[in-house]
Amino acid sequence: MATLSFFYFGSVIVLCALLVVIFRNPVYSVISLLVMFFHIAGLFVTLHAEFLAAVQLIVYAGAILVLYLFVVMILNLQQDDSYQRQVKWGLGLGLLALAEVIAIISKAALPDEPAQSKTAAAAAGEAATVVGNTEMVGKALYTTYLFPFEVASLILLVAMIGAIIMAKKGIMEPGPLRESK
Repeated sequence: MATLSFFYFGSVIVLCALLVVIFRNPVYSVISLLVMFFHIAGLFVTLHAEFLAAVQLIVYAGAILVLYLFVVMILNLQQDDSYQRQVKWGLGLGLLALAEVIAIISKAALPDEPAQSKTAAAAAGEAATVVGNTEMVGKALYTTYLFPFEVASLILLVAMIGAIIMAKKGIMEPGPLRESK
C-alpha cells in the first residue's frame, strides 16, 4: 500500500510540475503549483514526517503561493480565457481534491482499542518514552544544528535590511526619470 501511495503522489507531483510550465495562463500555473504542494505534503505524511507536511502546507502552499498570486495580480496580464472556463477548472480541481480526501479517509486504518490487560501506569510510561517527529526535529535543530540555524537567520536578517535600504534609496533619492524641484 505504501508503494502504491508513493507512486500516486509521485506521478501527480511530476504531472503538476509539468503543468506549471506548460500552461500559458499564469493563474492555471499557480493552481497546478498549489495541487503539487498539497501532494508533496501528502507524500511527507506517507513517510511519517507530519511536521514536514505541516511546514510544507504553511510555508509553501500558504506563503509562497500567495506571493506568486500577488506577482500575477501586479503584472495584470490580459486574460483571453472566459470566466466560465476558469470556473469549470476550479470546480473540477475542487471535486478532485474532495474525492482524494474522501478516499484517504475511507482507507485510513482506525487504531485498535487498547488492550485491557495494560494498566494505566504502564500505558503512561510507554507514551512518555515515545518521541514524536516534531520533538526530534526540534531537538536536532536546537542542539546539533544550532550554529547553522543561527547563521541562516543572520543571513536572512542582513538580506532583509539590505532590501529595506535599497528600497528606501530608490524612494528617497530622485532617479534619472524623476526631476527634483
